[in-house]
Amino acid sequence: MKQYDVLIIGAGIAGLYTAMNLPEEMRVLVVCKDIPWECNTFYAQGGMVTALDEADVPLHIEDTLRAGAYHNVRDAVGILSHESIEATEDIIDRGMQFDRAEDGQLLYTKEGAHSTNRVLHAGGDATGRYMHYFMMQQNKHLLQRNTLVYDLLVENGHCYGVRAMVNYQPKTILAKHVVIASGGIGSLYEYNTNSRTISADIHGICVEKGIELADMEMMQFHPTVFVKTPYARKLLLTEALRGEGAHIVDEDGKRFLFDYDERGELASRDIVSRSIFDYKRSTGKEVYLDFSMFEAKWFRKRFPNITHTFDALGYHFPKDRVPVSPAFHYANGGIACDTDTRIPGIKGLYVVGEAARTGVHGANRLASNSLLEGLVFARRAAETILGSVFEHPELPDFDKDYDTMLHEDDDKKYKQQLRQIMWKDAGIIRTQEGLHEARNFIYDTKNRTIGRLLELRLNTAAAIVEAALARKESLGAHYIEG
Repeated sequence: MKQYDVLIIGAGIAGLYTAMNLPEEMRVLVVCKDIPWECNTFYAQGGMVTALDEADVPLHIEDTLRAGAYHNVRDAVGILSHESIEATEDIIDRGMQFDRAEDGQLLYTKEGAHSTNRVLHAGGDATGRYMHYFMMQQNKHLLQRNTLVYDLLVENGHCYGVRAMVNYQPKTILAKHVVIASGGIGSLYEYNTNSRTISADIHGICVEKGIELADMEMMQFHPTVFVKTPYARKLLLTEALRGEGAHIVDEDGKRFLFDYDERGELASRDIVSRSIFDYKRSTGKEVYLDFSMFEAKWFRKRFPNITHTFDALGYHFPKDRVPVSPAFHYANGGIACDTDTRIPGIKGLYVVGEAARTGVHGANRLASNSLLEGLVFARRAAETILGSVFEHPELPDFDKDYDTMLHEDDDKKYKQQLRQIMWKDAGIIRTQEGLHEARNFIYDTKNRTIGRLLELRLNTAAAIVEAALARKESLGAHYIEG
């Protein structure tokens, strides 16, 4: 049974940048459920926000607060923006290559609800992939694949490590510090843009341990997703397309979003998603993303991955328009923590990235603030760990285990039913009746013979539904009808 100084659960930007900021002489283990690039960071297209300079910080803060319906934790937003400049400089100094103009100047684009161009990008539309590759190259610590965490070892206000399936064998991994960087909850929803590994297991464990999940009703849906594919992860069409000038139109070519908001395609994501959802529902018309205003050579250079992916599906961009629908994209809520990433009440346990509810996003995330949050708060997690002095008491006897109960025969059927009901009843537009229907399904299923991993998903789904029922009025991504 090995013991580490730091165990990091997740190998996306938040987990890897935490590791990058911990010295090589520390015993650090980074674990991931599958292969390290099967994570949401890898699929992030649009870019990463940074305040342009100190003068831009107040504007970035205001844009973030406005997008978040002023439900944000203001201290956290201030930290995000003020520290964005230093964090961005740090990764560039270490060798991260963002896209630049011919004269060497960094290129910035604009996305929905931003007041200026402040979004860096790499590889055109492959920012997450480039950042992930860069951080994998930089990682000096042990990285372990095929590690599925199914329990946190918590006793008397301390976290001592985890129980995990490592290459399909149950193992105990002990650590003085455990950092949760496991991502969001995407696969709870029938239509989502997330990696297939993002299944909300750790959130479900937190529910079981009495660890607070906050703002779980604030689930964000991306407006422009190609959902006509058999795979669980649907194909995102980055907001940067609209930032560069792409239009959302109906089958007659009408730009109907201006009927909902004066900003049209560049309104915040919650507004654009709801508008598309409502328009399709009320008119029965198909909705498209139209790129026909772009010059072909420029488009292929700026959005090479989207061009290549959709070429394989028979679409020829920018000539062809593509049908789009909203899909689940990002968890604004998550595991509650303070601005130093500590989880209150449990020593040695921290959370960073999309898994965390730092409060920076409020009721709706401002486009491309997610990669930045991963950077800024990962470094704060490393600093918190390096500055801590507490010692663990004697290791308790953790005798409860679930080795034979992770899966049961009917889990796949129930999991698919859960994804459908969460999309229908806890999705873009909600009703009290629908939320009660979802809650009944969740608690009925919890009383059946199910495996532990499905039980953890149901715990997280219940947290979303209960939070949505508790908030009686619409706010940001939480829209209640009737």
